Amino acid sequence: MTRTIHADVCVIGTGPGGAPVACRLAQAGVDVLVLEEGAHVDLATAAPRPIDAFTDLYRDGGQTVAIGDPAIPIPLGRVVGGTSAINSGTCLRPADAVLDGWAEQLGLEQLRPAELAPYLDEAAAALGVTRVPPEIAGRNAHLAKRGADRLGWSSEWLPRNAVGCRGSGRCVFGCPTGAKRHAGLAWIDDALAAGARLLDRTRVVAIESEPGPGPVVVRAGGAGGALRIVADRVVVACGSLLTPSLLRRSGLAHDNPHLGRHLAIHPSTAAAARFDDELVDVAHGVPQSFGVDQFADRGLMLEGIGGPPEYLAFTLPLRGEAHHAAMLEHRHWAQLGVMVRDRAVGRVVDVGRGPLRRTVVRYDLDPADRDALLFGIERVAELWFAAGAREVLLPIAGLPPLRDGDLRPLRERRVPAGAMRLMAFHPHGSARPSADPRDGVLDPDLRVRGTSGVYVSDGSALPATIGVNPQLTITALALRLARHLLDRPAPRAGALAHLHA
Repeated sequence: MTRTIHADVCVIGTGPGGAPVACRLAQAGVDVLVLEEGAHVDLATAAPRPIDAFTDLYRDGGQTVAIGDPAIPIPLGRVVGGTSAINSGTCLRPADAVLDGWAEQLGLEQLRPAELAPYLDEAAAALGVTRVPPEIAGRNAHLAKRGADRLGWSSEWLPRNAVGCRGSGRCVFGCPTGAKRHAGLAWIDDALAAGARLLDRTRVVAIESEPGPGPVVVRAGGAGGALRIVADRVVVACGSLLTPSLLRRSGLAHDNPHLGRHLAIHPSTAAAARFDDELVDVAHGVPQSFGVDQFADRGLMLEGIGGPPEYLAFTLPLRGEAHHAAMLEHRHWAQLGVMVRDRAVGRVVDVGRGPLRRTVVRYDLDPADRDALLFGIERVAELWFAAGAREVLLPIAGLPPLRDGDLRPLRERRVPAGAMRLMAFHPHGSARPSADPRDGVLDPDLRVRGTSGVYVSDGSALPATIGVNPQLTITALALRLARHLLDRPAPRAGALAHLHA
């Protein structure tokens, strides 16, 4: 039997896009029902071991992959809080030039820097964003900073949403102290206190919406059986890799040529460095506490990474006895990542029918992005040698370790895209908004074109590639959508200007 539930607004997803909308609407007295496919858990105790986190907190055990040249894993969270529950907490603001580009290319004047700034400030205040204190950054970060300083490169301690962080080094496996203010902690708990209802472990099957005024129906299923939710408005916040498929199988925007396209993922990789005479202990300190923005004009950001020994074990580009020997000296290894602002060449498609229907992400690395990543990889190696490393391992198949500052083995090798070992953590742009209906899936207020009450609030609603960790921007757009739905003006600007001076 199908159970029917009525609500003013139904929010599908609890990540940085859905949770803020649910919270602000509930606090304004709106009857909000929130649906989440993952579980509502205490992340401090949910996954005592990293291997448990992959099973309990990640979608598909952390094995979501973009198929292409090369194949690129894109880990996603499946838990209340979404991917913000298993990310490193970095909260960077988009560059003014990026926002101006959105306005100039897609007519989104509402997202110019001056217009979006109040929402970015509101997001930062609610998330408790502050820069990482150097004393908890960790030795890995301080060694990276030493290298950057010796090279004269511009760098910074990164801003994060972790109030009272102790540098436990487990951000991507569930914060053991509860310091990281992921979307569940920052918004969903307050939404529930304000009267919102949450159904976790509930999967949405389809959305039924007519072009004209009228209620929207959401069909879902959970432990209690089939559900039929009737709401005045629905906010889809399933993420860039799932929202296009939900809209498509619901018959919404299915004939829009932009749905599922323009996907950017920020392809990333990392280089590991061995320090003979210094202990690094990447398991201690804030994993992503330090960044180098020297090459931002080339679309590159260097950011620290790290975690427990298990994390190092599956990220070192070694096998067999070499891997075993490295892990015996795991406290001497450091890591630094490089991320590129890519050219949004990916797409999200559906294959098969009925129970065999599957969502597939297709992404082939653009040659210019490959060249940018190779430039970034070389810069990371240069930084580690400047910091005093004896040996650097690069994420390129067949390339021997670099030793004693010699970069020639990398410079002399032709590296095809398929030889690079990449990951990605920031999918966005697959259901973009635009002023002209011919250019996007959503209107400037994030309403799905062809509907009167269906909106999108997640990374897919970012208009184009952003170039920095998108969490703060997604949250800002969500807060803007909430105020639009409440017909309220923008918040006062300038509250946290010191964070982005």
